[in-house]
Amino acid sequence: MGRTVGGMGDVRPTSAFHTDNITDATTGRLVGALDTQAASAGVRRLREWAHRGVAARPGERAVDIGAGTGSETLVLAAAVTPGGEAIGVEPNPGLRSIAEQRAAEAGNPARFVDGDASSLPLGDADVDVVWCERVFQHLSEPDRAAAEIARVLRPGGRVALLDTDWATSILHPGDPEVVAALTTGALATAVNPYAGRRLAGQLAAAGLEIDDLGSQALIQDPSKVTWPLIRMLGEAAVRRELITERQRDQLYDDLTAAAKQGAVHMSVTMFGVIAHRPA
Repeated sequence: MGRTVGGMGDVRPTSAFHTDNITDATTGRLVGALDTQAASAGVRRLREWAHRGVAARPGERAVDIGAGTGSETLVLAAAVTPGGEAIGVEPNPGLRSIAEQRAAEAGNPARFVDGDASSLPLGDADVDVVWCERVFQHLSEPDRAAAEIARVLRPGGRVALLDTDWATSILHPGDPEVVAALTTGALATAVNPYAGRRLAGQLAAAGLEIDDLGSQALIQDPSKVTWPLIRMLGEAAVRRELITERQRDQLYDDLTAAAKQGAVHMSVTMFGVIAHRPA
C-alpha cells in the first residue's frame, strides 16, 4: 500500500497527501492549511471536546496518528507529563521536521516517528490514548485503520477519532442546481468523502465501545469567498459538463455580491467519536 502524509494510507495520485506528490512547495502549502485550520474556532471547539473525552493523564502513553505539524501531539505530551510519552506518527518528512522543530521550540517532550495509519509502528495493546484527526477522509481502506487503532489500544484505552464529512458542505447563495453540481464534482474526486458519518460504525466494528459523539460546523467568514476552492470546483464542474460557463460565472457574481453584504454561507461539518477498548 502507498504511504501518505498524516498516516493516510493509499489515496488517489492527484491528492496533495499522496507521497508521490510531496515536495517542498506542497509541504509548505500543507503547513499553511493546517495552521489555518488550527486557528478555526470550530476546529478548536471540537478539539477541546475531544481532549476532554479522552482525558489523557500523567504517566500514560499517547499516539497521534497523522500528526501533521504536531499541534495535538504537543497537547497530549503536556497532558501525560510527568512520566508519560506522546508520539506523533507522520510519514511526510517535511511535516515531521516542522513538528519536531515546534516541539523543540516549545520545550515539549513530544517525539515524532515515520509511520502509516494502516500499519502503525506500535505493538499490540501499547498505548492508553489514540488521537486521529482528519485522516480517514484520505483513506481508501479506513476499516483497516480502525482495526489498527483497536489493536494498539490497551484494555480501557481511549480514542478520539475526528473527521470531515464533505457531503455536508453548504454554499449560499447560488442556483441550488449549480451549487449541487459543484458538490457532486467534489465528492466524485474525494477518496472517502463520507468519512465523518462512518466513524462510529467503523470503531464499533473493530470491537471498541462508543462513549460519546460530537460535531461542529466549520463556518467560513460570511464577508469572504474562498476563491481558490470555489474556482477549482467551478472549473471542474464545467469540464465535466455538469454546468455551463454562464452558470459558473453567474455563481461567481452571486457570491461576490453576497460577500460585500456579509451574506455568504460556506460550511462543512466535522464529526467526532470518543470510544474505548473494553477491559
